[in-house]
Amino acid sequence: MTAADVRTSRRRTATSRRAVGVALAVVSGGAVAVQSRINGELGVRLGDGVAAATVSFGVGLLVLLVLVPATPVGRRGLVAVRTALRDGSLRPWQCLGGLCGALLVASQGLTVHALGVAVFTVAVVAGQSASSLAVDRAGIGPAGRQAVTGPRLAGAALTVLAVLLAVGHRLGSPTALALAVLPALAGVAVAWQQAVNGRVRVASGSALTAALVNFAVGTGALLTAYAVDVAARGWPTGSWPTEPWLYLGGPIGIVFIAIAAAVVPLTGVLLLGLATIAGQIVGAVGLDLIAPPAAGRPGLNTLLGAALTLVAVTVAAAWSGRQKIGP
Repeated sequence: MTAADVRTSRRRTATSRRAVGVALAVVSGGAVAVQSRINGELGVRLGDGVAAATVSFGVGLLVLLVLVPATPVGRRGLVAVRTALRDGSLRPWQCLGGLCGALLVASQGLTVHALGVAVFTVAVVAGQSASSLAVDRAGIGPAGRQAVTGPRLAGAALTVLAVLLAVGHRLGSPTALALAVLPALAGVAVAWQQAVNGRVRVASGSALTAALVNFAVGTGALLTAYAVDVAARGWPTGSWPTEPWLYLGGPIGIVFIAIAAAVVPLTGVLLLGLATIAGQIVGAVGLDLIAPPAAGRPGLNTLLGAALTLVAVTVAAAWSGRQKIGP
């Protein structure tokens, strides 16, 4: 086999892995749409969005505290993280992705019921698309510094246009726009979260270990926020629901975080974000079709917007060089 054949084979392998990474990211995005509906409903039942977020993250943390130490790869990952922190190959600030996850989950509990999954998603997307470009350009993720090329800019722009087409008719309310600020900020934070969680994944060799670090940090932050919330407003006024599905937000979050941490070295932050967005949009439309909200089933604009989102991901995925800029 010639050197050219070897290079061709490596490019094909990289392309195949990137395609698998994109597909998994789309699935994880769909899971986020389901998680948003669950945590929004839990927040309404409890009468406190912060309490719902704390429960969601806490359940996820409990699952991981059982799962990670029980698996050899999980135990090795914990040792590897400690070693990486000691030798400086992993910085302490790179373990703080859970703070961003806490913000996202809290915004679900606080705003989804009022905004709906679709409007919540467009707000997150607006922040995530622009932030992903900046995070990739700065080289925060494990894929290193990546150039802001035409296809990447086009993919990000098309994604924003797509979600605006899908749900723009519901953004005319000043109240909705005010509430959308929180998930928009969470969207900005999501890109950074995906990047640093990818760093933890590379250092530990385990996506589950990266998820455990994320959930431990996020749960600590939410417990602190909840303590302040209780001190200011008192205990939640709602009752604890008995439906088991309302407590699945945390386990769904594990799937999202683990997939993102595993595939970000293959895709980069922007492409991961765009694929996740595609899953979120498709998932949000699917939820509205299966369980229609008060506004009714999604119309033609929403369906066209979902289709355009998939086109945006395809445009960004066509960028195959994964060029690094600088060291």
